[in-house]
Formats: sequence, C-alpha cells, structure tokens
Amino acid sequence: MHDTPNRQYKDRLFTSYFSDKARLIEAYNAIAGKDYPQDTEIEFKMLENVLFLSKLNDIAFTIEDRLIVLIEHQSTINPNMCLRMLMYASKLYAQKADDNALFHSTLEKIPTPEFFVIYNGQDAYPDKTVLRLSDAFKEKTDAPSLELIVPVYNIAKGHNAELLGKCAPLSHYSSFVTTVNDRIKSSGKIYSMEALAEAIDFAIRYCKERGIMADYLENHGEVREMLIEEWSDELYQKVQFEEAREKARKEGLEEGREEGREEGREEGREEGREEGRENIARNALAKGVPLELIHDITGLDIETIKNLSL
Repeated sequence: MHDTPNRQYKDRLFTSYFSDKARLIEAYNAIAGKDYPQDTEIEFKMLENVLFLSKLNDIAFTIEDRLIVLIEHQSTINPNMCLRMLMYASKLYAQKADDNALFHSTLEKIPTPEFFVIYNGQDAYPDKTVLRLSDAFKEKTDAPSLELIVPVYNIAKGHNAELLGKCAPLSHYSSFVTTVNDRIKSSGKIYSMEALAEAIDFAIRYCKERGIMADYLENHGEVREMLIEEWSDELYQKVQFEEAREKARKEGLEEGREEGREEGREEGREEGREEGRENIARNALAKGVPLELIHDITGLDIETIKNLSL
C-alpha cells in the first residue's frame, strides 16, 4: 500500500509531477535500469510528517526492498549532495528501526539505499557524473570507512537523449522547463518578473497544444502560481547576488587602485581582486545566498566564506 502526498507542504513542479506513482516508477526504471510494472506498490517516505523531506524538490520512497532518494537540481549543482543524502538516509532508517532491536543478537535488515540527482539547469554540465562522500573528507584515504555514491544525470536540452527516450515523463518535464527558460532568454529580460510570468503562461499553452505534460497541466490549475513562486525565489536570489557582486567588484577595484602604487602595482591589483571576492561573498551572505553558490562565483573555499560572516 502506498502513501499519498501530504499537501500541507507547498509542492514544486518536480515533486508535484512525480508524486504520481506511475510517472515515478517510469522515471526510476529509466534512471536505474529497472523494469518494474506501473502497478508495483511503492511507499513514500516522510520526515517530520512531510512527504518530500526537508526540501521541496526531494522525493524519498521505497519499492520492494529498496529505499530511493531522488532529488532535482534545476539551477546550480550542489557539491554537498552526498552529505545531504547521508543525513536523509540516517533519519529515514532511524524512523524505521526499533531502538531495542539495535542491541539484539540478530541482524536488523534495512532497505538497500539508492540515491539519484536530476540536473535540469542551464549551466554546462556533463550527461552524467558521480559524486562521492569521500571527496568531502578532509583527509583522503584509499579505503574510506564510510562512502556514499550519488550519480547525477543532466536532463537539460541537448543531454541524455537515450535516457529521455526511455521515459516520457522525464522527457516532458525537461521540455517544459526548457520552454520556460528559452522563452525568458528570448525576451532579453532574464531578471524581470513580467518576463517570467509571460514565459510560464507561454510554456503552459505551448506544451498543452503539443501533448507535453498535457494531462497534468490540464488537471492542475495551480501550476502557474506554483511556478511563479518557485522561479521567483530563484530569480530573487540571482538579482540580489548580481547586485552584491557588482557593488563588491567596484569596491575591490578601487581598493586595488589605491594600493597599487608604481612600485607595487601588480600586488595592489591582486589584493584588490582578493578584497573584491571577499566583499562579494560578504554581501551575498548578507542576502542569504547559499554557500555553494558563493563558492562557485567567487572561487573562495567554503571555510573562508563561513569565516567572513563571523
């Protein structure tokens, strides 16, 4: 018997679309190379009475003796996915396990874990890559005592044609998101809420007419509002970050000029660049921009960025 979604939590498009059991099984079959029939029983797993874990684009479910966590990253790849998956798995297993059973003489069996990330962003990214928890270890070892492996599949336009050819729901989802992004780009107003709303309206009409996610779009009138809220959150972060970056860039250049006297001009420029990166990070932190995104833009390591907030 499978659970039904808890609608106290606001869905993102990904979780809303793939909370349908048949779509989810088809997507899992394509990604994992399985062949489960669509009437296979699945059970959605919840944390804190919320179906989709702690983030709005994360899904966890069991199928037979497997525990699957599936996460979508629409914009920026998070290098901490393995740690995130480890925390999910430990919490889900803790919910299942009987505390007393952990001290019994018999082995407590647990579902076999599988972790997958779907990338649907616009940045350059390979068709498939594999993230490992051991990559985050401060001290490297050839045989880590703990390992967790997460394959990441890029389903954005121009990627993984074979995978998408096996799964209509994944293909349709990719096409819909691509249609929205392409429409925003063509408007020339990538930071405009008006352009965002128009792109979403266009994508809904366009995809309905071509049978792309048509049944879902027809039966979910809240899609427009859901997407405007989802994309506007990301848009706000981008706008705030761009403003912080431009301000810090100017401050950094000015500091570089002041310190770059004739006898040490190159050193002054380098210091100015470093100051600029740190100022970018400080302003971005103040705006609530995620650490991983600040790292990607500035090149500063995560520990340095954290220390800037102290």
